[in-house]
Amino acid sequence: MPLFVLPYPAIDPVLVELGPFAIRWYALAYIVGILLAWRYMTRLVHNDRLWQATPRPSAADIDDFVLWATFGIVLGGRLGYVLIYNLPYFMEHPAEIFHVWQGGMSFHGGFLGTVVAMVVFARLRKVPMLTLFDLAGTAAPIGLFFGRIANFINGELWGRVTDVPWAMVFPGAGPLPRHPSQLYEATLEGIVLFLVMRLLSHRFAMLQKPGFIAGAFAASYGIARLIGERFRMPDEQIGFLSFGTTMGMQLSLPMIVAGAALMLWAIRRRPTPDNRAKERKA
Repeated sequence: MPLFVLPYPAIDPVLVELGPFAIRWYALAYIVGILLAWRYMTRLVHNDRLWQATPRPSAADIDDFVLWATFGIVLGGRLGYVLIYNLPYFMEHPAEIFHVWQGGMSFHGGFLGTVVAMVVFARLRKVPMLTLFDLAGTAAPIGLFFGRIANFINGELWGRVTDVPWAMVFPGAGPLPRHPSQLYEATLEGIVLFLVMRLLSHRFAMLQKPGFIAGAFAASYGIARLIGERFRMPDEQIGFLSFGTTMGMQLSLPMIVAGAALMLWAIRRRPTPDNRAKERKA
């Protein structure tokens, strides 16, 4: 046991409550994350220096895409959690599938939901699909940061037992101090990933290599998640899997491989006039 334990700042998960109407920190975090990501993507498409002759969506395209992305994140994230992490429980309590405000979102499900939304949107609007993926990759860490902060406020997804000086005792997690793993993940998946994507887009001009930043985000998130999972307790209903891995680790490994492959393909690809024309029509 550590000599000192940081007190968990028990924050009411409900920010404002007016009769039956309540605004929860969890929902607010998603809203703020999506709005900031939208504004950031809009600024990127307005910055001609980042693109040169590379085709890109218009600001109006980004405005319309936000709604598609929101549905992809929420529906994919919730379905991913229900199907992957806690299907037996929700089969017994199907009405709670819709209780998103109580927590329970899967990043990997939200990731797949957003990919589907991007593919459909790009084909319908005739915007460059890979570039849309890249833009989403630059902005996604913003949402991830706020999502992890919401996990911390909700007192969920806490860490493993530890004796580090900054350990906390979380409500509902027993009397032992634990890693505040939500804050670790907010730092890795949010701040660090944002800076990496920013460096790729602004310092190395990788928005001019369609697909590279999307691959870099997928691979970098997978690595960040692998690190974060070393400090986070696995979901109680799943526990540890083979070789001491967790579900989060196993779902992240394919992201790392696929992301690295996409980066390699994008950096080796030599855009031609024909390729640029196809990207405009994608």
